[in-house]
Amino acid sequence: MNMLIQHPFIKLLGILFLSLILAACNSHDAQHSENDNHGHDGHAEAEVIKGPNGGRLLNSDNFTLELAIFETGVPPEFRAWASLDGIQLSPADVDLNIKLFRLSAHEEGKVDNINFTQQGDALRGDGVIYEPHSFVVSITAMHKGRSYKWQYDNFEGRTKIEKAVADALEIGTDIAGEKTLKETIEVFGKITPNTERVRQLGARFPGVIKSVKAVVGDKVKKGQVLATIESNESLNLYSIRAPISGVITQRNANSGEQTTEMPLFVINDPSTVWVDLAIFPKDINRVKISDQVSFDVVNGTKQVQGEISFISVMAEANQSVTARMVVDNKDGHFLPGNFVRARIKVGEHKVPLAVKRSGLQAFRDFTVVYAKVGDEYEVRMLELGRQDAEWAEVLGGLRTGTEYVSENSYIIKADVEKSGASHDH
Repeated sequence: MNMLIQHPFIKLLGILFLSLILAACNSHDAQHSENDNHGHDGHAEAEVIKGPNGGRLLNSDNFTLELAIFETGVPPEFRAWASLDGIQLSPADVDLNIKLFRLSAHEEGKVDNINFTQQGDALRGDGVIYEPHSFVVSITAMHKGRSYKWQYDNFEGRTKIEKAVADALEIGTDIAGEKTLKETIEVFGKITPNTERVRQLGARFPGVIKSVKAVVGDKVKKGQVLATIESNESLNLYSIRAPISGVITQRNANSGEQTTEMPLFVINDPSTVWVDLAIFPKDINRVKISDQVSFDVVNGTKQVQGEISFISVMAEANQSVTARMVVDNKDGHFLPGNFVRARIKVGEHKVPLAVKRSGLQAFRDFTVVYAKVGDEYEVRMLELGRQDAEWAEVLGGLRTGTEYVSENSYIIKADVEKSGASHDH
């Protein structure tokens, strides 16, 4: 049974099936949300009545409150206008308080508590409404000793996925915290034979080639006889033996021929190769012997680690300088002549907060990750700093210790977009 589940096609069908279940669950949640007159994931957006200032109208008996998020020239903040029996009230006659309960508020022991003061004909909130604008809104208004209360959901970028479904969809998470970023430069290069492992074999004494026992492409072992030669002077036979193990890459020997000054055989030991990287002038002073390198063959998938063992003191025609690695090639994966792309680590930087780049997604005009609280997931808008191949430094928008989606975050993004999560002002 386990073998069947591991089959790629069966696994794909399983994921599609679970996605359908997820869609059905969300559809049920949306219907329940609409019936409860909550704006969960924006499904009840059509039911929100807007006032003359573009804000949400809230009514209780003959008292009306219009509430809007104002962000023209200032960080996002609440503005409100109150009226009684259709007649606008003076802001000085209304006491207003709003509490915002965020997804992680209970976990962090924090609720946004916003009070209001008069500004012109409006009430102005005294706190910034930071992103995401996703929370349960609890409102208390006082006018002439009478209290008016409302509560509604204003969710965006939020969805719910049960643990069993998330596990089946391989949604992985990580904890945001301190990381060490590796500063790298990207370069290109080429695989070449290790000429320190190439041997050219000639005749010790001029003579007639009596037999040849190897051809181009043959793998030979150290000490193996490659040819037999009869000396012109002594008429004695002597053998040409392989001084190293390797592959015959060139042969200039045929039975009956006289030896010449040309090599009879060239043997290349391909168990190691050179990777020559082109370092251009702007980076020359940053690269040193023993610097760590990760590289792969262009259009290949195998990542290999190595280090710089040699830096040329001569510039090439294109003004680059060659930095060389000696790379193990016992499996024959690297063929001389192949091009490579590489990252040379030239520094490290410890940062207090970072997330995996694999978890980053686009949401509106932001780069986000999806924070996980229980079975719920919600966007966190990020201010990013330095990045390396794996990690991105976070300068703002996320708390240390937050659990966030680091693998297959596109599934969360797709589910949020499908639910129609809105940015309600």
